[in-house]
Amino acid sequence: MTDPVTPVLREMRWWDIDPVLELERDLFPEDAWSRGMFWSELAHARGPEATRRYVVAEEGGRIVGYAGLAAAGELADVQTIAVARDHWGTGLGATLLTELLRAATAFECAEVMLECRIDNIRAQKLYERFGFEAIGFRRGYYQPGNVDALVMRLTDPSTSVRGTEING
Repeated sequence: MTDPVTPVLREMRWWDIDPVLELERDLFPEDAWSRGMFWSELAHARGPEATRRYVVAEEGGRIVGYAGLAAAGELADVQTIAVARDHWGTGLGATLLTELLRAATAFECAEVMLECRIDNIRAQKLYERFGFEAIGFRRGYYQPGNVDALVMRLTDPSTSVRGTEING
């Protein structure tokens, strides 16, 4: 019997877009991002003027999760976090969120915001464990399903990542 392989985080690159899209469409069939949306985000993720941080979690050559953050001044936004269904409950979502909060700290952001589907209780519980608080709703935010979003905020992301370690 072999030890389970632990997913390794690394920077998302353009060649990851197709496998990420497969996972995106499986997890978010009604409101999946397009190829162009990922290209646009990655265009702002490298170089001295970078305002984005996108990572993938890879295990045995397969992408099993991904996450992205956008920063503007002192405010960061979690753009996306996704974990393959066969990795739910493994802590991978927390690992991805930890990396995004590290990025927010590196971007010198004082607050991190996010929107979460009102019916995604698993994600809400994850965010709450990291100190995010619900601050409002966006009615009909997720289209075409017309699903409301819960808006959540974390003040001082650096306090949520102290003492945590990630792979990669």
